[in-house]
Amino acid sequence: MTKTKTMGICAAALSLILLTAGTVPAQAATAMEMLRTEVTQVIDVLRDKTLKEDVKREKLRVIYNRMFNQEELSRWSLGRHWNSLTEAQRKEFSPLFQQVLENTYADRILAYDNEKVLFDRELPIAQRRVEVQTRVVAKSREIPVNYRLVQEKDGRWRVYDVVVENVSLVMNYRSQFNEILAKNTPADLIEILRKRAKEQKS
Repeated sequence: MTKTKTMGICAAALSLILLTAGTVPAQAATAMEMLRTEVTQVIDVLRDKTLKEDVKREKLRVIYNRMFNQEELSRWSLGRHWNSLTEAQRKEFSPLFQQVLENTYADRILAYDNEKVLFDRELPIAQRRVEVQTRVVAKSREIPVNYRLVQEKDGRWRVYDVVVENVSLVMNYRSQFNEILAKNTPADLIEILRKRAKEQKS
């Protein structure tokens, strides 16, 4: 699979991740129930024609922060290299990585076109980790999208990976980070992310 195609799929993946964001119900019993609620609320935001784009972006950003465990997503994306970062570097890496993701996928998320999300089943994959399998129904086809969630100490489920058509978001980024860290230090990686985030905004 080419890098362009892979990135395209991951773009779709992240879009679908964010399409599932929303308020976590106070008594969500399962990861699937939480996701179902999030999907409804995010789609409501995207469908609201009274909201300006910048307002939608802010609402989605807030939702993302609530729904995603960014540190866990960052840790999985770095893999073994996570332990090479100092505590200060980890604290800087996670928001920078989130910013890069947002800059990369925000426009595609806002291009939502009335796709529907069907929830199929929830499968345990490890202790306190599950995978919720869904399908996104677009005009011309169905796309399998699997969400991997971790249950936090307070019982809340949060997403740390999304797999679209067997392509994992974190594994895709792990491959990129591995390539960078094979020739550079963690500090160099953070600087690369800073520059990328800045370039994306310019």
